[in-house]
Amino acid sequence: MGPMSALTRNEAQTRAALLDVHRYHVTLDLTGDDETFDSTTVIHFGAKSAGDTFVELKPDALRSATLDGQPLDPDILTGNRLPLTGLTPGDHELRVEARMRYSRTGEGLHRFTDPADGETYVYTQMFMDDVQRVFAAFDQPDLKAAFAFTVTAPGHWTVLANGTTERTGTREADGAGTWESAPTPVISTYLAAVAAGPWHSVRTEHAGLPFGIHCRRSLAEHLDADADEILDVTTACYDRYHEKFSEPYPFDSYDQAFVPEFNAGAMENPGLVTFRDEFIFRSAVTDTERMRRAMVVAHEMAHMWFGDLVTLRWWDDIWLNESFAEYMGYQTLTEATRFTDTWTEFAVTRKSWGYDADQRPSTHPVAPDPDDVPDTAGALLNFDGISYAKGASALRQLVAWLGEKDFLAGINTHFTRHKFANASLADFVDSLADSTDRDVHAWADIWLRTTGIDTLTPELQESPGGWTLAVRRDGSRPHRLTVGTYDAEPGHARRLELRDRLDLDVPSGEVVSGTGPRPALVLLNDGDLTYAKVRLDEGSLETALRRLSGIPDALTRAVLWNALRDMVRDGELEPVAYLETVHAHLPEETDLAVVQGVLGFARQQIADQYLAPEERAGALRLITSTTRDLIRRTEDGQAPGLRLAAVRVFIDSATQPDTIAAWLTDGTVTGGPELDPELRWRILGRLAVLGAVGEPEIAEALAADPSATGEEGAARCRAALPDAEAKATAWARMFEDDSLSNYLFTATAQGFWQPEQTDLTAPYVSRYWADAVALGARRGPAIGEAAGRWAFPTHAVSPTTVEAARACLSNPDLIPLLHRKLTDQLADLTRALHIRSTNVG
Repeated sequence: MGPMSALTRNEAQTRAALLDVHRYHVTLDLTGDDETFDSTTVIHFGAKSAGDTFVELKPDALRSATLDGQPLDPDILTGNRLPLTGLTPGDHELRVEARMRYSRTGEGLHRFTDPADGETYVYTQMFMDDVQRVFAAFDQPDLKAAFAFTVTAPGHWTVLANGTTERTGTREADGAGTWESAPTPVISTYLAAVAAGPWHSVRTEHAGLPFGIHCRRSLAEHLDADADEILDVTTACYDRYHEKFSEPYPFDSYDQAFVPEFNAGAMENPGLVTFRDEFIFRSAVTDTERMRRAMVVAHEMAHMWFGDLVTLRWWDDIWLNESFAEYMGYQTLTEATRFTDTWTEFAVTRKSWGYDADQRPSTHPVAPDPDDVPDTAGALLNFDGISYAKGASALRQLVAWLGEKDFLAGINTHFTRHKFANASLADFVDSLADSTDRDVHAWADIWLRTTGIDTLTPELQESPGGWTLAVRRDGSRPHRLTVGTYDAEPGHARRLELRDRLDLDVPSGEVVSGTGPRPALVLLNDGDLTYAKVRLDEGSLETALRRLSGIPDALTRAVLWNALRDMVRDGELEPVAYLETVHAHLPEETDLAVVQGVLGFARQQIADQYLAPEERAGALRLITSTTRDLIRRTEDGQAPGLRLAAVRVFIDSATQPDTIAAWLTDGTVTGGPELDPELRWRILGRLAVLGAVGEPEIAEALAADPSATGEEGAARCRAALPDAEAKATAWARMFEDDSLSNYLFTATAQGFWQPEQTDLTAPYVSRYWADAVALGARRGPAIGEAAGRWAFPTHAVSPTTVEAARACLSNPDLIPLLHRKLTDQLADLTRALHIRSTNVG
């Protein structure tokens, strides 16, 4: 078998012109050994004319293939392509029997054995071209077909699929069960799905359809504790989408399976959405984390229409799936559930993800040119903050400009025109244009086909009896935004009160004017309706630094925190000044998303990257002092989420082990909360970094928590030990042990690099480049991406590291996804060096 080939856009267009694919019947036998399973695929398809094509498959062994009953030579399989030559016009049947290999990296059919109870689970992740790891397919999004599965599995397992499933028989020899799934409507190959194992399930019915949520048995009590919340969010979003969308939900059931070692947050398989099972909370979480889980539920449900009912034609339009689901998930959650402040979390967490991605050399338009996505390998690179956060921000700006009524009318036109089919950006814009008199095509060109971020700067002038405001734009996009003006509340050192909110189009030539004294704070993009960096005039910046916590609206505070964050990243505000602002204002903050986002930036970017090593201890003291103030403020038990967020960062920032070691011994944070598994492993991890625990304590903790997350916690702690032997062992696990799962790889990488251990890990910085390249080439995209994201020495901010990264990027053996991650890491390192060089603190 030769090298695997990525499908090109041109090949996909040629094959789509030749074929109509009608239906797949896939038979899987999961009762064999731990490494492989049997797969039989029968594909019914039609040829529109005479010609040659191919079907994709990545087997462990191809046993047989027949086309219209005639055997094909298995030796003609080249890489992942089985040629089908001499097709005649009309209908055909292809049958392929193969032995396939289970995945340990979250790609294809992933197999996981739960260390808590020894039970095994398997699930598919077919995106983007990993269906070939499970069964033979014409694997491209515009060759939709109906899918049905027959699955043989151990007798105590339950099998889930896109359609409803039923156990239809029991094998006499070993008690294995046979399960049949109802056929789906036509869907794309990457959306076919199966999940099998001894699931713990909670089932209900809503709107005449079966709904279910599922997890592994060892998490049963935790799912049961949250089942009402998950199902309430699910059904509320379902009902709200039916109010928004004219097309009804197009599938026969709605199952949500929380699966182990999942690479993404979730996957929108029709009728069987899969989620990472960290969303089944074993330990205490903040309400913002509950909201984030609810948002993912809403996001994936939006995909049932945008992505599943109407699907992209080629991967250049992946943003249409993700941006739409991102926007609709946040908006619908706000409208339909108790989580009414979701856009604040979006501003603090998601939007900064988009801003960062858009300022790297790897930036790309929200909607790339098709020629820039020539094959599936290149398409994987565009799953980033631009396709999700920037695209959602653009849609939110579009709604502000177009009006929600016309926006939804255009969306429903799009669904009606292209249901159960494929569509492109041009089709989407045409549907919107038919619902409005505005020039949507021009808007799409300037917003979706360009890169980068506009910067908006206020220009205030005193005028007789008042003041005027103009906006200077560094960029090219039109913006509809709100300007907030605020006054200092008399008698209060920090409180600000809203004077007015003014709607403004930029550019428009319009100058906003006001009477009375100049406002203490003028904030562009108040309400966060557009996607742009905003700057503050000198007086407003002074007000913000002194009075930020006195602003009444959380979303306004989030916009200001983002403005300060951007200033730090652009070298316009010293990192220490940001930390001092955090110390001054965050102890008064009431919004959880703001607290978590601001503390995360302060701890992970400023302390670990933007400040020189000699300044780090002072930064950690400021951060721990801030979190200590938050902990004191929440002693009354009224804000457990704020307290938990503060406790976590206090642990992560501790420079002396005494306090957190005492908490571990006592089993509780002083004044609460009691330690749950997450806090125990967090404390143990920090103590490992500081050299205050060793292997005996880690082994004892793992014995007390022999779960999958316990195994990950132990791997993280062992890699974090300040010991040469521990580092050597951890490095060998990551880069030499090809049986290491994706999650255990990530946990080990997270523990390995620690700024406190720079001298100890220095030799590994130079080893990283060759070892990471070889690992990516050997183990593929998922582990390659993890190596670039988690195993990269982000703390090694130096010209030497920058030069080594640049040299590595020229290595011809770099797989595309790792190349992209290293490009981004290099950009972030270069930015950190620049910030350090401009920091005079």
